[in-house]
Amino acid sequence: MKLHVVDILIICAYLIVIVLIGLFLKKKAAKNMDSYFLGGKSLPFYMLGLSNASGMFDITGTMLMVYWAFAYGFKSLWIPWLWPVFNQIFLMVYLSVWLRRSNVLTGAEWIKTRFGHGKGATLSHTIVIVFALLSVLGFLSYGFIGIGKFMEIFFPWEVVSQYVPFDIPLQYVPHFYGIFFTAIATFYVMLGGMLSIVWTDVVQFMIMTVAGIIIAVIGMNMVAPEMIQEFVPKGWDSPFFGWALDIDWSERMSLLTERMANEPYSLMGIFVMMALLKGIFMSMAGPAPNYDMQKILSCKSPKEAAMMSGSVPVILLIPRYLMIMGFALLAIYFFKVDGGLSQMTATNTDFETILPHLITKYVPVGLAGLLLAGLLSAFMSTFASTVNAAPAYVVNDIYLKYINPKATVKTQIRASYLISVLVVIISTVMGFFLKDINEIFQWIVGALFGGYIAANVLKWHWWRFNGEGYFWGMTAGVVAAIVMKFTVPDGLVLYFFPVLFGISLIGCIVGTYSAPPTDEDTLINFYIRVRPWGWWKPIVDKAIARYPQVTRNKNFKRDAFNVTIGIVWQCCLTIVPMYLVVRGNLGFIVSVLILIATTVILKYTWYKPLCREEEEYNKLMKEIGFDKECN
Repeated sequence: MKLHVVDILIICAYLIVIVLIGLFLKKKAAKNMDSYFLGGKSLPFYMLGLSNASGMFDITGTMLMVYWAFAYGFKSLWIPWLWPVFNQIFLMVYLSVWLRRSNVLTGAEWIKTRFGHGKGATLSHTIVIVFALLSVLGFLSYGFIGIGKFMEIFFPWEVVSQYVPFDIPLQYVPHFYGIFFTAIATFYVMLGGMLSIVWTDVVQFMIMTVAGIIIAVIGMNMVAPEMIQEFVPKGWDSPFFGWALDIDWSERMSLLTERMANEPYSLMGIFVMMALLKGIFMSMAGPAPNYDMQKILSCKSPKEAAMMSGSVPVILLIPRYLMIMGFALLAIYFFKVDGGLSQMTATNTDFETILPHLITKYVPVGLAGLLLAGLLSAFMSTFASTVNAAPAYVVNDIYLKYINPKATVKTQIRASYLISVLVVIISTVMGFFLKDINEIFQWIVGALFGGYIAANVLKWHWWRFNGEGYFWGMTAGVVAAIVMKFTVPDGLVLYFFPVLFGISLIGCIVGTYSAPPTDEDTLINFYIRVRPWGWWKPIVDKAIARYPQVTRNKNFKRDAFNVTIGIVWQCCLTIVPMYLVVRGNLGFIVSVLILIATTVILKYTWYKPLCREEEEYNKLMKEIGFDKECN
C-alpha cells in the first residue's frame, strides 16, 4: 500500500511531537536519578495508569490479538492469561502496596530491603539484574520484529528504495524499518526519561482510543450480525469451552486450520487450567523487573500504586478490544467477500499480518494516518518504557554500586544514555535471528517468566527464605528457561511450566538451607515496612515484641476474595466491548450487569479498606519512626 500524502503527514507530525516532548522535558528529567527513572514520584496515579495501559497496548501484541480474535473468537478471551493479564488484579489488591512501601528505585535495589547485605544479598542483587536485562532484551526484540513486519505493508520497499542510497535484501526490510522506528523511540526516552514516557503515553493513548472507537464503528457498519453467523464456525461467538477447543475452520480456511493445529490451544480446558495455575503463581511473585514495576515505584504513595494498577484494566481493555473486535469483523469481510485468503497467500500466509492488510483495504485516507500513528505510538510506548527499565538497573545497580559510586548526576544521566543505546543495539541484533513474533512471545511468557516465579513468590511469603535461596532458585529457573529455548518446541513451552517451576523451587530450597537465615533486624524491618501475609510468625512475634503497636497482617482471606472478584471484573471489562461490537445483545447485557455487581463489591471490600489502612499505616510508621523510609 502506498500511503496518501495526508496519512504520511499525520505520521510525521506525530513523530515530531513526541521528539519535541522529549526535548522539552530533558532539563526537568536530568535533576536527579529519581526524576529520570521515576519522574520524581510526583505524577498522579491516573497519569501513570494511562502510561502503563499505553505501554501494554503494544503493536506486536495487538497484531497477535487481532489474529486470535479472528481465529478463536470469544475464546480468545482466555489466551492472554498466558501473560497473565490478571496479574494487574493481584497488584491492585495488595502487591502494589507491598512493593511501593519499600521506597526504592529498582527491583534489584529492593533486594536489600528483604535480604539485607552480605553474600546472599549480593548474589540475589546480581541475578535480578541478569533477569531484568534478559527480559528487557527479549521484549525489545519482540517489539522490534512486530514494528518491522507491520510497517513494511504500508511502505513497500520498491517505493522506499528509490530514496535510500543503499540496497537491502528483501528478508531484512522489516529489520530496516524496525531500526528506524526504534531509533526515534530511543531518542525521546533517552532525553526525557520517565517524564517523557508518561507525557508521550498520554498523547499516544488518546490517539489509540479514538482509533479504536472508529475501527469498531467501521467494522460494525461493514459486517452485519448475519454475515458473522454465516462465516464463522460453531462456538466462535461463545467464551465457554469444554476440554477441546471445538472451533473447526477446516471447511472454510484450511491454511488457518493448519496454523491453529501448531498452537497450544486445541485442548482449551487443559490450556486454561495450566495458564491459570501458572498465572496465579506468576502474579503472586509480583511484577517482573520491567516498566510495570517502574510505574509502581513511581507512584506518590502505596495507595496510589494500588489505584494505578486498578486503573490499568479500565483504561486499557475497553478501547483495545473495541479495536481488536472491529478488526476481527473486517477480517471476516476480508476473507468472506474480498478474496482475502488469496491476497495473503500471494504475499505470505502469516496470519499475524491480518491487521496491516485490513488497514490497507478498509481504512479511509486521513483515518489511516491517524490509526497508523496510534498503532505506531503503541509500539513507541511499550518500547520506550522497556528501554527506560534497562539503564535504571545498569546505572543504579552496577555502575554506581561497583564502578563509580561518586558519579555526579550529569555523569549518571550520560551513562543512562549510553546504556539505552547499547540495549537497543543488542536487542536489534537478537531480532535478526528470530523467525516470528510468536517465537519470542512463547519463550518470554512461557519459559523465562516461568523460571522467575518460585523465588519471587517465596520472597514475599516465607521468612526463612534468604539471599542464597533467591539466587539459586532464580539461577536454576533462568538457566532451565534458556535450555528450553533450544530444546522444546515453542507451542509446548507452557506445558513444561511445572518442570521449570520444580527446578527453580528445588534451587530455592537447597540454596536457602545452605546458608543461615537473613539477619533478624533486616527481617523485622522488612515486615514492619511491607506488612506481607504468609509464613512470618517468628518474625511477627519479634516485631511485636519490639514495637507493640504493630499488628499481624490477617488479610489473606479478604485479598483472595478480592482477587477472585477482580478477575471476574476484568473478564467483564474484556468481553463487554466484544459483545458490543458483534451485537450479542444478551451476552452484552449479562456482562454489563456482572461488571456493575463486581464493581460495587470491590468498592466495599477493596477500595474502602485500602483508604482506611493507608491512613492507619502512615500513622503507625510515624509513631515508630519509619515514616521517612515509607513516604
